[in-house]
Amino acid sequence: MPEGKIIKALSGFYYVLSDSETVQCRGRGVFRKNKVTPLVGDEVVFQAENNKEGYILEVKDRKNELVRPPIANVDQAILVFSAVEPDFSTALLDRFLVLVEFNHIKPVICVTKMDLTNDAQHNEIVAYAEDYRKAGYDVLLTSSETEEGIKDLYPYLEGEISVFAGQSGVGKSTLLNALRPDLELKTNDISSHLGRGKHTTRHVELIKVGEGLVADTPGFSSLEFMDIEVEDLNVCFPEIQSKSEDCKFRGCLHIAEPKCAVKASVDNEEIPLYRYEHYKTFLQEIKERKPRY
Repeated sequence: MPEGKIIKALSGFYYVLSDSETVQCRGRGVFRKNKVTPLVGDEVVFQAENNKEGYILEVKDRKNELVRPPIANVDQAILVFSAVEPDFSTALLDRFLVLVEFNHIKPVICVTKMDLTNDAQHNEIVAYAEDYRKAGYDVLLTSSETEEGIKDLYPYLEGEISVFAGQSGVGKSTLLNALRPDLELKTNDISSHLGRGKHTTRHVELIKVGEGLVADTPGFSSLEFMDIEVEDLNVCFPEIQSKSEDCKFRGCLHIAEPKCAVKASVDNEEIPLYRYEHYKTFLQEIKERKPRY
């Protein structure tokens, strides 16, 4: 049986990319019975007489699944932040990084509008970029969203399913338009999509950009840590996780425990203080979260 990847879902039809052909399929009744909803990004087994009439027979196991946009098997998130207008925010970036890490998605940090910074702002962003690189993240510093400014992104997209996410008003649509000028995404689409519940019915589609596939809808419109538990947070800060192996107590939360290697690393400036402060803030937020029933 042929296999492929769902690249678009619309009005009960699933468009499956298989050997560079797109086949329009319906889901078999068995999915409804088993409460499985095929998602864009799913790897599927299907049966088709021609490229207009096919049936999805099986949805393979997913490595991850996002609610907004509804998409599965995302490889990486391009986190788009601006250096200025709006100002760069490490607190907001760390919130996105935690959500991305928790969903087993590789983050790529892309800071735009570097050409609009003054010397002090430029140096500050470069210093932050160095901190994040030391923690193990890929960081791109780009100029305004022109073809020239974003050509560095192309190699990262190759062979991957990517979703764009990040600060409001930083030009995620502009960036996608620069990557694929034929898309003509309205640049105010994004901010209107981020209105609560407004874009729940909008279909999501994977579009070819270079040698990769990119979701045409930005991800993570909700930034709440709904499914993350206290013990999961450690793993979402790579530099804290690596130091925590040297803590005296297993399950150390790095707050008040004695002989904590993480706190020692903060004191020695091996872990940036702002990253540790954000870790503590997020931990408190998770502890104070109201239980869901």
